[in-house]
Amino acid sequence: MDELNIEQLILDGILEVAGIDSESGEMLYNFTPDLQEKIPALYKAHTEWVHQEIMFFWEHGFLNMNNIFTNNPTVHLSAKAFDDEALSKLDPDKRFALEQIKHILKMI
Repeated sequence: MDELNIEQLILDGILEVAGIDSESGEMLYNFTPDLQEKIPALYKAHTEWVHQEIMFFWEHGFLNMNNIFTNNPTVHLSAKAFDDEALSKLDPDKRFALEQIKHILKMI
């Protein structure tokens, strides 16, 4: 796959600005639903990353899951996902990932 350009992904409607990281000051981005259709390989890689992150948070007690061995397990935030002390022990990338998961679950 050719090197991806953030500006072009935004213009193509694949990426959108999500905010600014309060610690680093860097821009944060989210993929739009168009990703699956326009860049299937990147969609697959992103989906695999999300799955790995969810498994990490489940294994470490930040998430609860029902029907884990089905295609669509039910995912819920645990009390630990809101525990400031537990959150402070996560590296910044994991905290950001968990915030993204919280945001998604609020929309469902």
